[in-house]
This record gives sequence, structure tokens and C-alpha cells, in this order.
Amino acid sequence: MSIVATAELKSLLRRDQRLLGLDLGTKTIGLALSDASLTVATPLATITRKKFTLDAKELFLVIESKDVGGLVLGLPVSMDGSEGPRCQSVRQFAANLLAMRDIPLAFQDERLSTAAVTRTLLEADTSRKRRAEVVDKMAAAYILQGALDFMARARL
Repeated sequence: MSIVATAELKSLLRRDQRLLGLDLGTKTIGLALSDASLTVATPLATITRKKFTLDAKELFLVIESKDVGGLVLGLPVSMDGSEGPRCQSVRQFAANLLAMRDIPLAFQDERLSTAAVTRTLLEADTSRKRRAEVVDKMAAAYILQGALDFMARARL
């Protein structure tokens, strides 16, 4: 499978399969999981990055244990819409992952996702330590929710 448009993801899943959202950072990977109806994204976990093969192995364990049929990767596009080195890194991660496993994958613009999540956590008076623990998986949920909402609108 290759990289597909977000609107195509649902048609590529088996019944009741879920989507996994990823917020790829340089030190961590935030994970979020959709429900089987592809309506709601829930923060799942944070993987501390090591080597690509170890990160991929950990991702594949999640994919298998949660019946994941597709991935949504946050694409860190610049505010002006251009793609810089971080986008290239995410695209390379996706290409490397697809070389190891045939799974539908879509990119989702993640502009301001971490800022939005951090603002929400600050408004909830969350401690700095707690924010550091949850921000990556919550950003992944924000990214995945954006893709789920887009797919819902595309069906109308």
C-alpha cells in the first residue's frame, strides 16, 4: 500500500478496524487510537524514540494488538504552507515504515496541534510535569481527530 488521501482511508479498512494517529517528534512518538466507528480519537501512548527499527517494531505491536488498519501521520507543515526539514523527516519515516509493512497511510496537517493541546492543558491547570507526560499522545489525538472529522465531512 502507498500513501493515500485521508478521504480514501476508510474504504481501505476492514469492518471494525481502527486508525492509529502518530505525532512524530525527534524524541518521542505520540500515539492515538480511533474507535471502530472512526468517530473519536483517544490518546493512547507515547513511545520514546530509539532507532527506527526498534520504533517500528513497537508500532507494529500496537497495530497488531489494536486491530489497526491504517495510519494517520501528522505532517509539520510551516505556517506559510511550505514543507521544511521536519516534513522531510516525517515523509522518510513513512517511506521506511511502508517498506516494512503494507498498510494504508495518510498525512494530516498538524499545524498548531501541540500549541492547541498545550493551551488546553494550561487552561485545565495541568502541572508542567503532567503536560510533558501527555502532550505528545494528546497531539496525536488532535491530529487523528482532524482526519476523522475530515472523513466524516467528506461522506456528506
